[in-house]
Parts: sequence; C-alpha cells; structure tokens
Amino acid sequence: MGTVTLGVSIAVPEPYGSLLQQHRTGFGDTAALGIPTHVTLLPPTEVEAGLRPAIEEHLAGIANRGVPFPMRLCGTDSFRPLTPVVFVKVVEGAASCSWLQRLVRDTGGPLARELQFPYHPHVTVAHGIDETAMDKALAELADFEAAWSVAGFALYEQGAEDGVWRLQREFGFAGRPSLPAQGARTAASSG
Repeated sequence: MGTVTLGVSIAVPEPYGSLLQQHRTGFGDTAALGIPTHVTLLPPTEVEAGLRPAIEEHLAGIANRGVPFPMRLCGTDSFRPLTPVVFVKVVEGAASCSWLQRLVRDTGGPLARELQFPYHPHVTVAHGIDETAMDKALAELADFEAAWSVAGFALYEQGAEDGVWRLQREFGFAGRPSLPAQGARTAASSG
C-alpha cells in the first residue's frame, strides 16, 4: 500500500491565513504556495497508508476531549541560527497547543514520534530564504496581531508528486468555546 506523509495542524483562519501566506511568498519563500498557514501539532510524518483509519480514529478521540480555546498571535521572532525560520509568535494558546501535540504524538498511538527540537508553537512566515529576506520578514511583521477561538484541528497530507499540503479531514472539539473570535491588526492596516 505504501507510505504517505501526514501533518496535523491548527489552521490560521481568514483573512489572516491568506495575508500571512502572501507576505511569506513576498519574502521569496515560494514553498508557502503549497503550505496552508498554520500552527503545527505534528510535523511532516511518514506513515503506512493503511494506518489512516487508526490515525483518524486517534485524532477524533483527541478532538472529543478538546475544548475551544483562545489563540492570539503577536509579533515575530526567529529560530536562527539553529534553523533558518522566522515566525509569528503564539502569545496566547501555546499551552493548549502543547497539550494537543503531546496527545497527537502519544507513544501508544499511531503517530508516535520524537521531535528533532523541543515543541514551540508558532506560525512560520519565512523558511530557508536568504538572510536579508529573513530580516525583512522579521521586521515587516513585527506589529502583526491576530486573535480567534480555536475550534479544532486538521489532518493534512503532502502530495507525493507536487509537495502541496492538502486538507484531508477536520476535527472539531466537542466542548463549548471558551472565548469568542476576535479581530486582527497589522502594521499596514493600523497605519
């Protein structure tokens, strides 16, 4: 049956997702065209295709335990020099993201795996581009803010031929929302 590459993430809703994706491509990170804007819960992971039903059952069980939570993004930071990444910071909701990613990667589950680096929820806005463009991304989005209520997460599969990440299934939390969605502001829209 072969293998597939899967990822689990929280989508950044519109209009913020498209806005950050446009910025990312504008900085020269062309990979952004095939990556929906997100906060990762499970990085790209190769699994046997036949495990899909067990994986979806595992993720549905996690979603049934989840409760919507507030997410707020604000400002930028970088993982440089360790890795060539500039990101928008998760300033509210990080603890909930950490809890979810631990459940997704649980050692008894079908997506068990170790991470290369400690988990740090973020939204990538530049990856693997030249240093000048990385500096531009860090500065240009320094005033970016967005907030919303996270109501679930999703399973994505990376296309084997084109590398594009495609939504496979969304998993909504069973609990009630803890905070209504809020607006967003960027340096460009607030000036």
